[in-house]
Amino acid sequence: MQSRAEIKQTLSRLLDEERGLLLQLESLLDQEKAILLRDDSPEQLESACRLRQDCMVALMRLQDERQNLLRLSGFSSDNAGLAGLIKVCDPERALPPRWAECAELARRCRDLNDHNGALVASRMRRIQGMLEVITGKRSEKMTYGRQAQQGFGSRGRVLVTEA
Repeated sequence: MQSRAEIKQTLSRLLDEERGLLLQLESLLDQEKAILLRDDSPEQLESACRLRQDCMVALMRLQDERQNLLRLSGFSSDNAGLAGLIKVCDPERALPPRWAECAELARRCRDLNDHNGALVASRMRRIQGMLEVITGKRSEKMTYGRQAQQGFGSRGRVLVTEA
């Protein structure tokens, strides 16, 4: 079992690494957004997505390391557990502001990622519309029946008529 000082040192290192990776992720998401707005290079977008994915893998490794530290220290692996561990090993309260900064960076990354996702969805709708014009075929919307079977919606179907 690690001492409180060793645990604090480990948490400090993890927060430093997480901050660096979140700043890198934010930059990558900004670059991805710029590529999406330019709408001119699928290769650049693919490269940006690979770099973003690599950064996410590194963040997941840090999360696993933090969860392992929490578990070995007898705390739950959620935010409440982390808050409890920080309270125990950091009486001078140096870590909470750094943890809050990481949380804010993660929120900004989530917002950027959501925005980029909306840009991708918009681009896909535009491309689908162009394909419909070129092919003369309109794509049918996928629907689900009562028994959860998939089917395609039909147009112009009359269910009941009255004279």
